[in-house]
Amino acid sequence: MDKLNLSLECKTPKRLYVTNPIYMTRIFDGRLNVHYGQAYILPDTEEGRDTFDAEVSFRGQMNGLCGATIPDKLYLTTGLHTGDVYLSVDVLNNPPSLDQSWEEIIEVPFVMNSEEVTLFDWYGQCVCEIPLSPGTYRVRYCARGMEQGHEIDTILEDEEPVDFYNLAFWPAELTPDTVLKQTSEIAAYWHNERKSWSD
Repeated sequence: MDKLNLSLECKTPKRLYVTNPIYMTRIFDGRLNVHYGQAYILPDTEEGRDTFDAEVSFRGQMNGLCGATIPDKLYLTTGLHTGDVYLSVDVLNNPPSLDQSWEEIIEVPFVMNSEEVTLFDWYGQCVCEIPLSPGTYRVRYCARGMEQGHEIDTILEDEEPVDFYNLAFWPAELTPDTVLKQTSEIAAYWHNERKSWSD
């Protein structure tokens, strides 16, 4: 079910800042609540948080994990259907090296027209603001344990996450999205399913 259910009130962001003066700022490092295996990057405005669906977000892409065809918006897919996953969010000034410990690695172009964007969970709760200036970026979305999350389906509040994700932004010219690494069956399913939406 591809449904976006966002409230108009954004709670105070829960942030963890870890700054490396060389090249990276860690914006968030913690648990993210998902439902239907979804979370979103959106402008924190009433207009920006209007419903948008997966088909538009993924149209014309090769990957099926991070929809990025709409400026200022990203549609994130997880293996877990309902409950908490572990997510870290980084902003960099240069491309990071590829960490092969991740099982799924994709990259997408991202156009930033708004003054700020925010990470929201499926329920419309504001998780953290992402400090990006208007411009063009490359985004790398990595996953580990995605198949296990899909098989478990639901994590309760007192249980530990089983799937882990990282979202990284850095300034770059716009180039097409790409699948750099694919390991799990559920990732392969979403890549194939959503790529077919462009046919």
